[in-house]
Amino acid sequence: MTNAPEPASQGLTRLERTYNASPETIWDLWTTEAGIESWWAPDGFTTKVRQLELRPGGLLVYAMTAMAPEQVEFMKNAGLPLTNESRKTFTEVAPPKRLAYRSLIDFVPGHEPYEHLTVVDIEPDGDRTKVTMTVEPMHDGEWTGRLVAGRSNELDNLAKVVERRAEAQVRSHADRFGPTRRQPGS
Repeated sequence: MTNAPEPASQGLTRLERTYNASPETIWDLWTTEAGIESWWAPDGFTTKVRQLELRPGGLLVYAMTAMAPEQVEFMKNAGLPLTNESRKTFTEVAPPKRLAYRSLIDFVPGHEPYEHLTVVDIEPDGDRTKVTMTVEPMHDGEWTGRLVAGRSNELDNLAKVVERRAEAQVRSHADRFGPTRRQPGS
């Protein structure tokens, strides 16, 4: 389920999605190298985790690289490098319910570096999981809009990874036990 971003109090933006996965699966995808690298990039970019210390005060350092021609062109035209190393400092780690981190924003041409807070709440919703991501605004409306669009795209990519995992589990089950057969009269 995709919801449009909602303005939250104090200029915060809240993005919500509900996934067909357990909170533990979502937590794993959000807090492990393999999980992060599988979805944590907008379309047209790839991510490579360089450091992951999952604890308050710990760091997540990763490189995000533009790969698709349109993203490469955008980055060049904006005067940005094709690969940007990002650094986040975890402020809260409460498995599998809540994750918060401050991102170092040091890649904006002509703007002094600053930190930006993101809070991710993960909660069961029946046999699904609801994720609420709350983000602070950036230094101006244009960059905040880019951030929200990128984060929304990343959450959509998370949904694709969850769906692929579920399909792989069904295929694996069918390979081991054969196709599911309907009983007569059902």
